[in-house]
Amino acid sequence: MEDFELKNMWDASNKQLEQARILNLQSWALSTKTFESLQKHKAQSKLSGLSNFKKWMIALGVIWVLFLVLLVVGDRFKHVYFSASVAIVAAFNIYAVFAYIKQVILISQINYESRLIDTQKKLTELQVSTINIVQILFLQAPFYTTFYWNTQWMQTDIKFWLISFPLSLLILLASVWLYRNISFKNAGKKWFRLLMGGREWTSIIDARKYLEEIEEFRNNEA
Repeated sequence: MEDFELKNMWDASNKQLEQARILNLQSWALSTKTFESLQKHKAQSKLSGLSNFKKWMIALGVIWVLFLVLLVVGDRFKHVYFSASVAIVAAFNIYAVFAYIKQVILISQINYESRLIDTQKKLTELQVSTINIVQILFLQAPFYTTFYWNTQWMQTDIKFWLISFPLSLLILLASVWLYRNISFKNAGKKWFRLLMGGREWTSIIDARKYLEEIEEFRNNEA
């Protein structure tokens, strides 16, 4: 009889332990799902805001490009340096507008219910594209200092060679340096963080951080 009672007590104990284990697993699954849902929502919110910001930038970019084109058409290259400088700046901004359009499409293609690694790949593409735009747009900087040049000024005024030309050359060298050095390998440097501290970069960084926290949570709970 005692053996029978001990067996029943043992079975009851095992059943309670199994029920506790199941409850713990259910609680863990619910906790994990809730946390993942929250983090994905936060990442989606960041990128949705970024997408809206880029749409405004596209609209402003189109207006700016049209204005520059009108300047070139109106001048008809009567002032060569002016028309050439404005046309080059317009070309850079046309590139930026199309790049922003591609980024908005890329953001819309992100599926937050897919594997985290797939989402992170999309974010990496977005980061690369953002860096490329910044690199390219810095190359237009020198042409903002050449639109007022003219041949007569170069030939008759020493101030051109002492002030204007060195200034343009300095800006050219700076823009080339930035083009070459704005990259992932310098992302940890202070000047990079200051330069890329705007919404376009930090929104992607924040979204990536939210998704990485999901992996950390899973590893800690495992």
